[in-house]
Amino acid sequence: MAKKSLQSRERNRLKLYQKYAEKRNQLKKSGNYEGLQKLPRNSSRVRLHNRCEFTGRPKGYMRLFGVSRIFFRELVNMGLIPGIKKSSW
Repeated sequence: MAKKSLQSRERNRLKLYQKYAEKRNQLKKSGNYEGLQKLPRNSSRVRLHNRCEFTGRPKGYMRLFGVSRIFFRELVNMGLIPGIKKSSW
């Protein structure tokens, strides 16, 4: 489980990104780079980092499901993800 502060920091970055996305695109199209520099740093898409929805784990993230590999395995073992099961041969 990741620290709550890291999870909340990531949520705040996502909110800032969504808030300034339209303005950022307009400034890029017009070529106003001084205006871009005045925007908050955390409003950039590059500053976001994928994290597990449930545990906040930053590594081993599976984009298709939005969870880490560890939590994904738990969900599969419980049968909560339809169409996927643990393989054995």
